[in-house]
Amino acid sequence: MTDDIVRVPAERAEEYRRRGWWQPLLVTDVALGTAREHPDRCAVVDGDRRLTYGELAAAVETAAARLRRLGIGRGDHVLVQLPNSLEYVVTTLALIRLGAPPVVALPALREHELDHVIRVTRPVAMAVPRRVRRFDHLAMAERLRERHPGIRTLLVTRDDRDEADETVRTRPDLADLTALALGGVLPGVAAPDLGPEPAATGAPEPPGPRDNALFLLSSGTTGPPKAIPRPHEAFGHVIRSAAEVSGLSASSVYLAVLPAAHSFVFGHPGILGTLSRGGRIVLDSPDDPRRTMALIEREGVTHCALAPAVLLQWLAAAEERQHDLTSLEVLQVGGARLDATTARRARDHLGCRVQQVYGMSEGLLNFTRLDDPEPVVDETQGRPSAAGDELRVVDGSGREVAAGETGELLTRGPSVLAGYYGEDEDNARAFTVDGYYRTGDLVRLHPSGGLVVAGRVKDVINRGGEKIPADELEALVLTHPGIRAAAAVAMPHPLYGEAVCVFAVGADDRAPTLRELRRFLEDEGLARYKLPERLVPVEALPLAGVGKVDKVALRAEAARLGTAGRTAR
Repeated sequence: MTDDIVRVPAERAEEYRRRGWWQPLLVTDVALGTAREHPDRCAVVDGDRRLTYGELAAAVETAAARLRRLGIGRGDHVLVQLPNSLEYVVTTLALIRLGAPPVVALPALREHELDHVIRVTRPVAMAVPRRVRRFDHLAMAERLRERHPGIRTLLVTRDDRDEADETVRTRPDLADLTALALGGVLPGVAAPDLGPEPAATGAPEPPGPRDNALFLLSSGTTGPPKAIPRPHEAFGHVIRSAAEVSGLSASSVYLAVLPAAHSFVFGHPGILGTLSRGGRIVLDSPDDPRRTMALIEREGVTHCALAPAVLLQWLAAAEERQHDLTSLEVLQVGGARLDATTARRARDHLGCRVQQVYGMSEGLLNFTRLDDPEPVVDETQGRPSAAGDELRVVDGSGREVAAGETGELLTRGPSVLAGYYGEDEDNARAFTVDGYYRTGDLVRLHPSGGLVVAGRVKDVINRGGEKIPADELEALVLTHPGIRAAAAVAMPHPLYGEAVCVFAVGADDRAPTLRELRRFLEDEGLARYKLPERLVPVEALPLAGVGKVDKVALRAEAARLGTAGRTAR
């Protein structure tokens, strides 16, 4: 498959190389350098399965050779939709090493989203689990293969929780991904039988630092997920700079609890950033905070990345004080805006530093710094981690706004993509003529130099022409002592078109009524037109993707409840 990704203009690309931002290294060089110096150091923990750096490097090289024997070669694309596991880590690194960019997809994506991704990226193989919980990923992959005959191979991990399920081992049309990735390296996993070795034809040409390493996927807030190419030299710059500002070192233990397919967990700095510093990765999932806290105590976890909604679950579990969390040093929170109240609660209840992270799979990453004053950490979403990344805040006509005013964030630089893959129409809308990416996020510049995220250009409630950023309102609602979590969405209004509906998780018996919440917000100085006109109590907010609140579902529920004023509390 030809490399037809959109490139940064040559003049800027050469500047990035001259300044040392883009270095002539592969992502696998960045991630696995420790294997040469400390091969016996533990690299990855997945339950009772562990790999040292030496074993991880060997597994990556062996898996790359086995994938090549299956007909996957340099320039091919492979869709990888795996849960947090050794198979995920080894397979993605092996494909990157092979020069066959993985298209990493969240396990939560289903046929509608994946159908579009496959049409655009044209993978020759899919790597999927047999099933995750009750969902049959293999059946979905088979349906997708029927619609997309370019998918020649299905790479499937075993369902080890169901010993009676021999599907992967007995079907010749499936490749056993557990054996491919770990066979002969991890004790108890046999090497796969791939038939006789082919005649030697010489070593295949390896990828170069200017080649595409992998595809990340956009969050899908403006339509189906779009493929984001990440060349080695650009992604390496992101990994190194993010690891630096996160304080990662050889003694760090990073807990990957959000889906590893998300850029926040995979390379911002996440798994790859920790490996680049010689630290240890611990893999888990976010479905049981109490189990996760036991894992923090057992493994001595120092760093973790969470979305605000998952953090709220952690805070509730931490109140039971069943586990020793004193090893935890840094809690990174991103994926959605973290309000100041929850930031303070996290610091007080978990006893660690909080680091706000505002970034995107498209490349730009902002972090509060570990030595920032607490008010800056609580109130801002940080500043760029990578040297060379440029920011502009503009109004609707593209003119830069004054410092402190709210506008749309535009960005370009050595971390930022130059264009989505195979999306010419979207690229025309998403980029300015001088190469700035339109993030769609509303921000303002804080006096500290950090950004304050006010919401989305399209996550705005339009009440009779008055624009109400949902994030701004949510942050204020969360300062009420009777509310633990909240989300604001538009609901139909017979006069104004839209009005504010707030879904809220109450705190014990202190949850306010609508009248009490409106009075509280007015006392806090909120303009009357921004006041909610319906309050819907819920036990939990619905989540989508990497722990973000599912605003699509909430808008649908608000519309179902009817127009404003009928059922408000």
